[in-house]
Amino acid sequence: MQSPPAPSPQPITALAITALVLAGSRPGRDPLAEAAGVATKALAPVAGRPMIDHVARVLADHPRIGRVVLLAQQPEMLTDHPQTRWLRDHEKVELAVSGTGISQSLLDWIGADGAMLPALVTTADNVLIDAETIDAFLAGVGGADIAAAMVERRVLMRAYPESRRTWLRFRGGAYSGANLFWLGSARAARVLAKWREIEQDRKKGWKIVSAFGPVLLLGAALRLLSIHQAIKRAGARLGVDARIVPLPIPEACIDADKPDDIVLIEHILAARVRQ
Repeated sequence: MQSPPAPSPQPITALAITALVLAGSRPGRDPLAEAAGVATKALAPVAGRPMIDHVARVLADHPRIGRVVLLAQQPEMLTDHPQTRWLRDHEKVELAVSGTGISQSLLDWIGADGAMLPALVTTADNVLIDAETIDAFLAGVGGADIAAAMVERRVLMRAYPESRRTWLRFRGGAYSGANLFWLGSARAARVLAKWREIEQDRKKGWKIVSAFGPVLLLGAALRLLSIHQAIKRAGARLGVDARIVPLPIPEACIDADKPDDIVLIEHILAARVRQ
């Protein structure tokens, strides 16, 4: 399948922000990369194009994003594919070497004074990201030091009951992450440092919650707290304004983790083209 032309440069306004794309490889073998015969998951094809091509094009085309930084252990590898060579020369796109783990990579990038902020963070496998999702998230971050986008279970199940996600359960609903984060100030580093402690347990909701203290764990276990109350209390323990931005867009929490995900994503992308 022939790639679309590289995105045209957009005017950078006073509101332009940086978008960070986490495109590195986790330790161990990645089944999607192996099945596709590519060196890294970010180059695995979805609908005939590498994952990173889908994500980077949407970000580079968005008028509020002035810079797109691709973070990977070997970022130059991301531009070796014929469909991603445009990344080398696009004026908005930069390549940067990531650290050890997601949280450490972001901590390294923020630096001591947070001069590189604010920043939007997403992942190379967030293939369904679009301008509507970005706009909805940015509209909800307000003055937060750090924020995360999530989708409530009923929103996803009404549209895609076959999709399987990891859910965090609170009073009023269960939520799944949407692979969109906001780093609004240098205080976000406090949360990232905490996340570094529990990163290996990112798929175990109770371990994440328990890391912020027994009161929060009990409140979540008994469904006494809404997700907004829980994140507010967790942020307060670290001295930050932390927020959850619920998105009404079911596709926002569907990323390319498994072969079944890719089948669903390709179905959704094909429907978008027909529309």
